[in-house]
Amino acid sequence: MPSPPSLPFSSELTAYIDGGSRGNPGPAGYGVLLEDASGNAVDTLSEFIGVATNNVAEYRALLAALEYAVQKQQKRLKINCDSELVVKQMQGRYRVQSPDLKPLFERARKLAGQLDAFSIHHIPRERNHHADRLANQAMDNGALPKTNKAVTFRAVFEHGKLKPLTRDINLEDGAEYDVQARKRSTK
Repeated sequence: MPSPPSLPFSSELTAYIDGGSRGNPGPAGYGVLLEDASGNAVDTLSEFIGVATNNVAEYRALLAALEYAVQKQQKRLKINCDSELVVKQMQGRYRVQSPDLKPLFERARKLAGQLDAFSIHHIPRERNHHADRLANQAMDNGALPKTNKAVTFRAVFEHGKLKPLTRDINLEDGAEYDVQARKRSTK
């Protein structure tokens, strides 16, 4: 497979990154705004990542920006992030203690090592509103899984003093489950 062409901008790519989680852990997503050296928006990235912590979502945003830079053959990347934890861990000022974050941190360090220049800076939340908006849109749009595979879950139906009825339910993508019809057909 041929290498992807590098983007027309040179010098430094700047990424504003943000990750969020509703519930921590809860439904999570990230957003990335990429700018060229002149401050012009080049691209945006966002993804719903399922149930995760806000710190995992922040690292996933960092990885998305790093992977983008490597794939587009950009050699200099400046990251702006409102997560003090991620910034200080990547700068070597905080240790990575969470087992959930260690593999993400290691992958980020490996990708950063493929660049000629990498820097990461802490910015106030107010200066990161574009990436925050993208992360929130990802969480809003991804609340339900999008898959071509069947989803299985267990449902427990209770009624008064009767013994609970437990059923495993398989749904194909986009299918709905009619609880009342199912209850009637199991009598």
